[in-house]
Amino acid sequence: MTGLVLASTSPRRAALLRQLGLHFAVRAPAVNEAHLAGESPVTFVRRLSLAKANSDRLADLRDRIVLAADTVVLLDEKILGKPGDPAAAMEMLAALSGRVHRVMTGVALVRGNEQTNFAVETKVEFRTLSKEEIRKYCVSGEPFDKAGGYGIQGRGAVFVSRIDGSYSNVVGLPLMETAQALTGFGIDCLDVGQRVTDEPTF
Repeated sequence: MTGLVLASTSPRRAALLRQLGLHFAVRAPAVNEAHLAGESPVTFVRRLSLAKANSDRLADLRDRIVLAADTVVLLDEKILGKPGDPAAAMEMLAALSGRVHRVMTGVALVRGNEQTNFAVETKVEFRTLSKEEIRKYCVSGEPFDKAGGYGIQGRGAVFVSRIDGSYSNVVGLPLMETAQALTGFGIDCLDVGQRVTDEPTF
């Protein structure tokens, strides 16, 4: 057993970790995700990921390695959250149309007093979208639980003309950088002995 806990209920982050064959449990953190005045995006995602890893809900797991992450989409330094309704989703996608935006993920690994905290950024370019394409995508329901209003791992991939950086970062967890950080905690993602099934969520 690796003693790894994913502090996230995101199915996308869990799927990315499973891609590495890791053995992990899932525990939902409880943190205030409000953006602080004057806080830079990189400081924001690093602070939130660390707060999630240290959430009181995980206090009984301090002997395990807790992995947490927070992802934001940035357009002209403005953080785009998850659209709450179709009108907000359409406005967000129209703003991203034909432009380059940034996706930034903060990652934290904590075990007792040990911790690693970093951020990874990827640039994503959208082709120009028509109003009808945006409307159809919103009808699919895919934009509403995703920062920036799209999922690159889903139908949203048809909008992406180019990425510069980590693809998995755009999905929600930069795998190369996370795997390297895990080695510092004794987890080797290339060790087939650690490729076992997940523990139950608790």
